[in-house]
Amino acid sequence: MPVDPSVAIGAELPAQEFAWSSTDVQLYHLGLGAGARPTDPGELRYLHDKEPQVLPTFATVAATFHQVEPPRVSFPGIEIDLAKVVHGSQEVTVHGPIPPSGKGRTVTRIAEVWDKGKAAVIVQESVTEDLDGTPLWTSRSSIFARGEGGFGGERGPSESVELPDRAPDTELDVPTLPQQALLYRLCGDRNPLHSDPGFAAAAGFPAPILHGLCTYGIVCKAVTDALLDADASRVKGFRARFAGVVFPGETLRVRVWDEDDRKLITAAVVERDLAPALADVVLTVA
Repeated sequence: MPVDPSVAIGAELPAQEFAWSSTDVQLYHLGLGAGARPTDPGELRYLHDKEPQVLPTFATVAATFHQVEPPRVSFPGIEIDLAKVVHGSQEVTVHGPIPPSGKGRTVTRIAEVWDKGKAAVIVQESVTEDLDGTPLWTSRSSIFARGEGGFGGERGPSESVELPDRAPDTELDVPTLPQQALLYRLCGDRNPLHSDPGFAAAAGFPAPILHGLCTYGIVCKAVTDALLDADASRVKGFRARFAGVVFPGETLRVRVWDEDDRKLITAAVVERDLAPALADVVLTVA
């Protein structure tokens, strides 16, 4: 059985120790489209050679940055074909600005397994510290495995975010690059769904799709630039649900509602009649 909740829930995965450099940070930011305004001082803060500022979303790739093999969905009680899997949601909370270089250790456990009928949702929670034990960030993510539901588990709670009943306070149009997925995959996600047209077709897509975590980072950066003076240190947390696919080269319309220390956000694809890309997005300001 590909999913066995009795084995999976609570299982702790092997700890990961890893290091990152300012070059890794720069490449990650370039993978999100940083540098499009190459003389803008705010933009150049992401690309400084020795001490670039670090978007909190870098936490999603820090431990896997130098992987060159496609990821495997193989955990205790879980064995799923990669072609059936899409990212469901992602949340990162930082405990201070991420250093531009450093070493860390991440411990991950399987927190929940939900049965959605035609699909399974696997939720992971991770805690990352530096090698002296100082907390750096925590994260929570889910993957959506098509065809793996029906095992009799609970459906799980709804975590939808209610938007204010008014027009958004800010609206941004954010372009993506035709080669965005090919560049972003250098951050460690070599899933061929994002680079191989044949693999994408077999998975039911007309072309390779943009990494969900790339869209996630692009939106975080766009809001940080537009509303937080391009100061990544002001972002305490960022979470989102992946509501639909984005194809490289499409434009994201990002709508933002200001709610005190939270910014509530949606992202949709302009070229496809505002098809949802990210939903239930919350950026928390430090």
